[in-house]
Amino acid sequence: MDDAQGKELLDTAHEMADAAGTAILPFFRSPMLAEDNKLAGGYDPVTEADRAAEQAMRAVLARRRPQDAILGEEFGAKDGTSGLTWVLDPIDGTRGFVSGTPTWGVLIGLSDADGVRMGMIDQPYTQERFWGGFGAAQMRGPFGARALGTRQTARLSDAILFTTFPEVGTPDERAAFQAVAGKVKLVRYGMDCYAYALIAAGQIDLVIESGLHSYDVQGPIGVIQGAGGIVTNWQGGPAHMGGQVIAASNAVLHAQALDILAPMAKS
Repeated sequence: MDDAQGKELLDTAHEMADAAGTAILPFFRSPMLAEDNKLAGGYDPVTEADRAAEQAMRAVLARRRPQDAILGEEFGAKDGTSGLTWVLDPIDGTRGFVSGTPTWGVLIGLSDADGVRMGMIDQPYTQERFWGGFGAAQMRGPFGARALGTRQTARLSDAILFTTFPEVGTPDERAAFQAVAGKVKLVRYGMDCYAYALIAAGQIDLVIESGLHSYDVQGPIGVIQGAGGIVTNWQGGPAHMGGQVIAASNAVLHAQALDILAPMAKS
């Protein structure tokens, strides 16, 4: 892939994020926001903002990249002919969105047969955008733009660890998470995709989660890898299809956490 194509793909991702944000923001913290529950016997909300944002991104792709495949959380898969697939989560963290917290984000991943090529995490309300791929790992926000770079924390005892849900999946997965959590300096919860952005921005060191889908993780993978971090499953293998995921600021810290997680991870 040459520089011109990389730039065109990155420009497409920026336009998609702009379109998604425009679709979402009128609904955020609105008393008129309508939601449905996708989970029988539990709570997994989807809102009109989720659907509007994914439709807006698909419209950009239909105009700019009709040859590419799409996998979106709300509207499923569309085949393509280019070998490239856009993986879209219009609002990652819908529970946070309906609660009014600004920890949700628009996730855009671009993958091919070899894995993730580019990723973007966009938070329209705080006006922060993080992206990685094609030689760039950057963010922009209210205080300007800068390159992204991960921390070089070398010991678990100095690390900051995030996850979204304190339950962290099954009882066995929760025990594995807690085994790592017991070794770190600080554990925080409930940040959704914003936690992955904080790894890329050099603010925290680890995110450990389970039960993820491809659209939950491909955008963050592109951002974190572009910033110098590493994302795998709990056994050290590829994580782009979701499942059990560990994101780390550097390989040294990743190896220490994986030494604890891997023996407890499912095959």
